[in-house]
Order: sequence, then structure tokens, then C-alpha cells
Amino acid sequence: MLNELSFAEAATAIERGDITSEQLTRACLDRVEARDGDVKAWAFIDPELALAQARACDVADERKGLLHGVPFGVKDIIATHDMPTGMGSPIYEGHRPGYDAACVALLRAAGAVILGKTVTVEFAGMAPPPTANPHNLACTPGGSSSGSGAAVADFMVPAAFGTQTAGSIHRPAAHCGVIGYKPTFDTFSIHGVWPAAQSLDTLGLLTRGIDDVELISAALLGRPLRRERAPVTSPRIAICKTHLWDIVKPETEEAIQIAKEVLSARGAAVVELILPESFDELVSARDIISSYERARATAHEWYNHRDLLSPQLQKAVAKGFAWDYEEYAHAIKVGADRRHDLDLLFNAFDAIIAPCTAGEAPPDRNSTGDHTHIGMWNLLHAPSYALPTYRGPNNMPVAIQLIGRHGEDDALFDVAKWVLEQLVPA
Repeated sequence: MLNELSFAEAATAIERGDITSEQLTRACLDRVEARDGDVKAWAFIDPELALAQARACDVADERKGLLHGVPFGVKDIIATHDMPTGMGSPIYEGHRPGYDAACVALLRAAGAVILGKTVTVEFAGMAPPPTANPHNLACTPGGSSSGSGAAVADFMVPAAFGTQTAGSIHRPAAHCGVIGYKPTFDTFSIHGVWPAAQSLDTLGLLTRGIDDVELISAALLGRPLRRERAPVTSPRIAICKTHLWDIVKPETEEAIQIAKEVLSARGAAVVELILPESFDELVSARDIISSYERARATAHEWYNHRDLLSPQLQKAVAKGFAWDYEEYAHAIKVGADRRHDLDLLFNAFDAIIAPCTAGEAPPDRNSTGDHTHIGMWNLLHAPSYALPTYRGPNNMPVAIQLIGRHGEDDALFDVAKWVLEQLVPA
């Protein structure tokens, strides 16, 4: 079915003339109509607006760009000029900012069809969303990019934006069984993206295919598409359990053990990495930075619309305003110091495999899951992937986290593609 094509497959099919953008967009819209009453992945979708964009692609004299005619989902904290941007909050219900965020403008310029706005947790925070996990409607899809993860996993759209401050790309990717890509901090422009914590916020992607990441990244960065890449044969991979291993569930432990054994057998040089004890501070440092900066980013809403904030967000903002500046400054320094240390460690390997989530998606729609395993790496500003490589005891997706060296996203892409080819052969 057309809606099951990956983003890259769909782009190629449209370019060859095998399908039209309107046919693909209609297939996605049909899937949304059939499933979204249960999954609730979309905050806003206007079929006629989506089809008008698709028809414009089909009658254009020439291709607009790399993403010509392919539907894309936009997380609802990202500004769109022709659709509401509600931030998952009653404060901004129906709000139209009147402009496109930089990333949306770049998508349109490259020819993508903006299918609609995917559900976000309130202000990309911690209150539970209405969205269900498409693999089991009783389970959380993860957050805060809940709608993006669920929509891509359920074949409603080939790819979507997510944002990550703690684990908001990788957690939905892991729980919904899709690929999550969080680039090096500040790689993609976040102009027009609602802020949570400026030292941590990162725009990224949720896709069903690894080649989608290369294609969409090329369009967003204005660089050539690197179709021909030197094959990876014997990457140096470090297995890092971290100091949080005692809260890892058996399914994640098994996913990492299988990765270790299979990748080693296929030619990878696999070593164990024990991080210095100084890295143990990252979890608390990220928590201080996130809540301190979120409180200030939410100052208008806190002082003028506090009664419309969820109890979870009220608690987080109050916590943020309670930190002393000295505690915040120390946390910032911890992040900077450990980034330097990590860069030195990377002299010995090409990528790190670490836990992504504790285990399968919890059967709890009032939870978005635990971000602890992801958040510590997010503070390090390194590029990373959530790669769905395993199924847990309830046949739900389980992911491993693959982390690369700061700024070396291209090299990490090559390793990620190789890892998936070994662990999830086509």
C-alpha cells in the first residue's frame, strides 16, 4: 500500500512517475480516517489543504526539491502559517502564528506536503497526551513527540518532526518502533519552535527508514544528497551500560546483548565502556537545567494563565523557579565538562550503544515513559539514534540507543545504517 512506503521510497516513486503526490497523500489520509479515531495522533488535519498541496506538486513544471510531493507531519509546537499551532495547551487552542517555522519553510521549499500537525504533550512537557500506542492502544506512545511517533508507526505519514529536550524523540521512536534521529545540538534551525529549555532543545526526525534521515537532512541543511557512501565494514562500537543499568528491564538488556553478539560476529570491534563516575552527575544536571530554563520559557503562561496549565507542568515550573542560579550555573558547567570528556573518549571508538528506554512501552496512558536513559546523553549534545531492533515479552518494540561524536552526524549515519542492516535485515 502506498502509505506504507518509506519517505525515501515515496520520493523515488514520485520522481520516477510511478505514483503521484495526490495518490500518496490520499492513501495517507485514508489511513488517518481509518485509524486516528483510536490512535489520536493528529492535533490538526485538513484533507483538502493537504490534497491541494499534493496537486500543486503534480502539476508543477519541475520538481521543487528533494522532498517533492511526499507528505510530512509537523509536531504541534512548530509554527505553521496555514494551520493552528496549539502547543497541546488550551491557552493556544486554535492559535495561528501567521508564519512558518524555519524547518517548515525549508520542507515546503523542498517540495514536501505538510499533511497536518501531530499531537504534542503540553508545551513538549510531561502531561500525558491523548495519543495511544498503535501497537497496543492501552500503552503509552511515549512523549513528548507522541503524535509524530504514533503517526509514522501506524503508516499515516512517512516521516515527522520531533523535538528533544530529554527524551522526546527517542522515547516515542522506541515505544512505537520507528527510527528516531536527534542530531548534534544546533544542527537544524529551531526558529519558530516553541522553546522548552534553550540549552537542550533539539529538532529531529521520526522515520520508518534510515535513508529517510539522509534525504530529509540534506533538504533541511541545503547540502548535496550523499547517495553513494563508503560502506562500513568493521566499526568500533562501545557497549555502555551506564550507572543506570539497575533500572533496565530484561528486554532492553537482551536487546543490547544481542546487538553486542551479532555485531561482533559481523565484523565490528566491540568493547565495553565504563564511563567515569563524573558522568553520574549528568542526570541531575540535566534535570536542573531543563526545569530552570523551562520555568523562564513559560513565564508568560505561568504569570498570566497558570490555572490553564496542567498540574504536571505547574509542578515543573515551580521546581524550576526554585533553583538557585548557582545550582543552574554548576549544572551548565557539568554538561560542558562532560562534553569535553566524551569527545576524548571517542578517540577509541566510532559509536556507543546504550539503553534507550528501560523496556517496552508501559501499559499506562497516564505516563509518557521514563526519559532517564536518554536525557543524560541529550545534555552531551551528541548526535544519537533510537533504533528499533527487538521485541519485548508483550511483542512491543524495544530500541537500542546509538550515540556518535559531537558534530560527526554523517559518520554516525553510516554506522546506524550498518547496525540496522545487521540486526534488522530487510
